Amino acid sequence: MTGFAKTVLPLSKKRLKQLLLSLLVFMLSCGQQQNTYPVAENALDAGREFIDACLKGDFAKAKWYMVDDSTNLGHLERAEAKFRTYDKEGRQQLRTASINISEVSDVDTVTSIIYYSNSFDQQPLKVKVVKQAEKWLVDFKYTFNPNL
Repeated sequence: MTGFAKTVLPLSKKRLKQLLLSLLVFMLSCGQQQNTYPVAENALDAGREFIDACLKGDFAKAKWYMVDDSTNLGHLERAEAKFRTYDKEGRQQLRTASINISEVSDVDTVTSIIYYSNSFDQQPLKVKVVKQAEKWLVDFKYTFNPNL
């Protein structure tokens, strides 16, 4: 090996190791969930966070506070599609709407029903909140089929 190759080759290996290490760190950080929100401490917190996220159009956040099943995801997608049908002014009115909770009914220690409306359309609605794996989550399908 020439003198040039002996001096350049070790530097290249070192730089390659640094590059691979940097790439590995980058890939690991990209693989982590980007949207993490505070865990709801109770049913009211979970319901309020979910409702507020829907009103503000933050459906990634709403999904985080929702039971993850295909029926709920379908309802959330339809809610997002409906939100998108509003013009800019309508969406802004929803974003600034306040949540008016009329009642929180504890069915048992792991299930609550929240009766509410918002100041935008004042339509009475309800959501079911359940505790699963130590997390309070909204079971959105109950809003559309209260017999569940």
